[in-house]
Amino acid sequence: MKTKEKLQEEKAAILKGIAHPVRLRIVEALACREMCVCEIAELFNFDRTTISKHLALMKKLGILECRKDGLNVRYSLRMKCLASLLSCVEKVVRGERVEVVLSTSCGCVSESQKDQEEEL
Repeated sequence: MKTKEKLQEEKAAILKGIAHPVRLRIVEALACREMCVCEIAELFNFDRTTISKHLALMKKLGILECRKDGLNVRYSLRMKCLASLLSCVEKVVRGERVEVVLSTSCGCVSESQKDQEEEL
């Protein structure tokens, strides 16, 4: 079992992992739909290698997941709740009022929850 300190370090790593303008834009794009590297690269004036490095970092942190589709690799958000978090952050940046909504879950499904659902 992970210690509280280890959990805090890993949460901070995830937040650092999205704390870059390019990665934020990738997360926002993937919140709309699954995309291949070539589609994501078209959003920027960078080569695919640069985009691939950003994607690999976010995949390693558990932010993204990918699947092979023929010759392409398609990426999607593993942490679906990031879209609503970033929407909330944008409201704060714009100076808009943010409503507090209490929830017991972020909307992401953990592996143990998936296993429980499959058993039903």
